[in-house]
Amino acid sequence: MKNNIRNFSIIAHIDHGKTTLTDRFLEVTKTVDPRLMHERYLDSHPISQERGVTIKLAPVRMSYLLNSQFYILNLIDTPGHIDFAYEVSRSLACCEGAILLVDATQGIQAQTLAHYHLAKKQGLVIIPVVNKIDLSNAEPNKIASEMIEALEFKKEEIIFISARTGENIIKVLEAVVQRIPSPKGNSLAPLRALIFNSLYHPYKGVIAYLRIVDGCLDLPKQGSVFQFYRTKQNFTPIEIGYFAPQMKKIDRLEAGEVGYIATGLKEMSLCQVGDTIIKSQILDLKSKIFPLPGYREPKSVVFFDFYPVENKDFPLLEDALKQLKLNDYSLHFNPIGSPALGKGFRVGFLGVFHAFITQERLERDFDLDIIITSPSVEYQVVTKNGLVNTIQNASDLPDPSVIKEVREPWVKLSIFSPMTYLGNIFKICQESRGVYINQKYYGTLANLEYEMPLIELISGFYDKLKSASSGFASLDYEFSGFKPFEALKLEVLIHRQKVDALAMIVAKEKGEYIARSIAKKLKETISRQMFELVIQVTLNGRVFARETLKAFRKDVTAKLYGGDQTRKDKLLKKQKKGKKRMKMIGSVNIPQEAFMAILKIE
Repeated sequence: MKNNIRNFSIIAHIDHGKTTLTDRFLEVTKTVDPRLMHERYLDSHPISQERGVTIKLAPVRMSYLLNSQFYILNLIDTPGHIDFAYEVSRSLACCEGAILLVDATQGIQAQTLAHYHLAKKQGLVIIPVVNKIDLSNAEPNKIASEMIEALEFKKEEIIFISARTGENIIKVLEAVVQRIPSPKGNSLAPLRALIFNSLYHPYKGVIAYLRIVDGCLDLPKQGSVFQFYRTKQNFTPIEIGYFAPQMKKIDRLEAGEVGYIATGLKEMSLCQVGDTIIKSQILDLKSKIFPLPGYREPKSVVFFDFYPVENKDFPLLEDALKQLKLNDYSLHFNPIGSPALGKGFRVGFLGVFHAFITQERLERDFDLDIIITSPSVEYQVVTKNGLVNTIQNASDLPDPSVIKEVREPWVKLSIFSPMTYLGNIFKICQESRGVYINQKYYGTLANLEYEMPLIELISGFYDKLKSASSGFASLDYEFSGFKPFEALKLEVLIHRQKVDALAMIVAKEKGEYIARSIAKKLKETISRQMFELVIQVTLNGRVFARETLKAFRKDVTAKLYGGDQTRKDKLLKKQKKGKKRMKMIGSVNIPQEAFMAILKIE
């Protein structure tokens, strides 16, 4: 049976037709009843349907007849955005091959190259496919030449298709069977199964999506127990099966097969992507089981503060985040408080896109109104006595007198763009403290490699890139490490009171510019009061920017119809005294627009 199994994935840049090709596979192999079929069938969440990006992967087993022989084709889908690169790598680790899909109108893009190198690194057989050949502006031969030059494919290897119309879909399925090898692995060896995804089911508990690498998995006999290698958690499964694409219960999965196991556990953190499932009975002194390679803990790289618009919604926000975490173990959150915004949560994400998807789910699925403060990253603070502390918030930055150095996270960028826009892109990269590394050309496209601080990337760089390239540029990035920089603590004082939610850590060379921009933005967004309002922005305690919001002024002399000047002076003096007293005891409500304005500082 193992010789007739093919495990493969589809890798592509966003919007190159990966999900549409999957739909055609489901139709051609008759995996889904035609009456139930609809576009983006495997993208079950409405946000995935609308945005056209796979957020949560969904594997499927298909049967295909070729030369009078049935083959089992396990398509292991991958998430569609760079924030989920680790999940992509674990999905590819379950495969022997991959279809590299390239849009005939756009050509090679940033994620095309990133996923290609990831697949090659894992030793996968890659089938090059050019999609959307039915469009009037398609240039399939030109794109094929770029793939031959840049990725070293042979001309006869490339398949030209239209996933929308179904043209040449059969050729792709035949190539999967003929080019991708059958899985290796020993069915008689001790069990080792790789977890590449998981979800929470209210009745079956945590369900692990897995690929059986060695051994076999069957419903256990009396006393038979399985174990997660990393967390050392034992469990007795209540169900195993495969995806058709709905979960279909069976009694046994063997080496090379892809399926699921319902653990019955109620804690999602016990089942982590990349972990290995083994049989706990074989863990004795005579046998040593080595886990499958590539596992790593999910680590947040971007942090936002989430506050409910109404303080009474705080318990609802907490419950909503707990429910999202059931199906998203990479989501981390801790309660925080702010004098200006009340109680909220500091939430850690894999990237900005992950954050915005979570915000949209909170607002749509749970009917919550959320205020998001400016993004932050994780900094390393080295003190003069040699200690290294990790912080995410400017308020946690110690006194400058005890700091030896502050380190910030950097990323390596890969930018693809038509050569026409290179000048604009160079400019925004330099403004964002980018460091040039290399430059390559693929036909009319240029690939720029830069290093850049992560905080610059998440603070609107993607929007600037799209504006500078008229929407044609694409971006991919990977974490490259921490580097020291001259850090300043920026704080905002409104009416003599610090607003902790607006505090941030900034680089010295951009500190004064950001301070002036924030002061100006706040003046534009905060409403005028009955007293004069002073907005100050400080860097390491020194005021670098100040704006004054004039008070509303009532004409108290309007009721006078004559008399000498002393009557007017008396009324104006009385008003001045009242204004002074109001200024002493007045308080300011900061609107949500002020926090959103800070997010858009360029």
